[in-house]
Amino acid sequence: MIVVEICVGSSCHLKGSEDIVGLFDSKIKESALEDEIVLVGSFCKGECNRVGVTVTVDDKVYPGVTKEGFSDFWTNTVLPSMEQKRGLA
Repeated sequence: MIVVEICVGSSCHLKGSEDIVGLFDSKIKESALEDEIVLVGSFCKGECNRVGVTVTVDDKVYPGVTKEGFSDFWTNTVLPSMEQKRGLA
């Protein structure tokens, strides 16, 4: 199981954290991964970027996640992290 934290602090909120939460929620349900990915909110990690939202995947911080880049982030970051965890189980 992996933990995905989405910053909902004021800066990320203004940059669309609510949209990113919605995209994650939809993708997790669509992929039937409710038992493998825990989605939580967090406050500022101090890694703010001028564009996008800060997302943490299993303690690794990724600033600048946008709606436009979400699909690539899901495919290139979240899914490989999940597969790595599965391999360790």
